Amino acid sequence: MRIGIPKEVKVHEGRVALIPPAVSELVRNGHEVFIQSGAGIASGYPDEDYRQAGAQIVPDAAALYGNAQMVLKVKEPVASEYGL
Repeated sequence: MRIGIPKEVKVHEGRVALIPPAVSELVRNGHEVFIQSGAGIASGYPDEDYRQAGAQIVPDAAALYGNAQMVLKVKEPVASEYGL
């Protein structure tokens, strides 16, 4: 399965849906994980941590939603994400 993790866009929301060890586990079990660049920064996880865990870093939300079969978020989608 292709799993996408976007950067949260809600005001004051800095969490990320999966941390690098969880990404590593998914990749080890045959899944592809895509994470939007900068999605983990506010939680203390730079892109390189996700890259080392096996995730593919994508530049923006449109690329992420275009690749993913399932999207994991912390909060519900907001109006700016509906079209994705």
